[in-house]
Amino acid sequence: MPKDAYEMSENEIRARIVTLAFGADERLFIAFYRKLQQGLPEGTGIVLRGSVVTNKRHEDGAPFDSQGQGTSDIDVTLVGSKVMEMWDSTAYYIPGLHTKPLCDKDPHIAPRLNPLRESLQELAGRPVNIQATSSLVLYGRDVLFGEPYYVVVPAGENS
Repeated sequence: MPKDAYEMSENEIRARIVTLAFGADERLFIAFYRKLQQGLPEGTGIVLRGSVVTNKRHEDGAPFDSQGQGTSDIDVTLVGSKVMEMWDSTAYYIPGLHTKPLCDKDPHIAPRLNPLRESLQELAGRPVNIQATSSLVLYGRDVLFGEPYYVVVPAGENS
């Protein structure tokens, strides 16, 4: 059973992410988030969630990449109101607070971001899903639903 993310330090979680999603290549991880950061409005926070943080799939508890190298996705959550404007107005779970995920199944819901998402997939060698949310919803998911996350880049005050 993988170690619970809530019992790990920030450094341990980062090491888990780098190992699982980027083959223990710190430079690849840095290239990934820098490329992502360059395609976003200033002040946007970047958070990683899901199995890359917990090392277990939410649906069935299976380990990250249990179906083979590169089969698990990287769940990216972007934090800030400016970045949420990049989603189609119909692509929200909670209007103005929490978007649906931009993914291979729904590449049209944030068309300006999809080329960036596709280039991140190529860089990482695995699927990448991108959602945008408010700090309040991110916090609520962690506290109320036990969905830990790792902050790669903190959100700016006016994001």
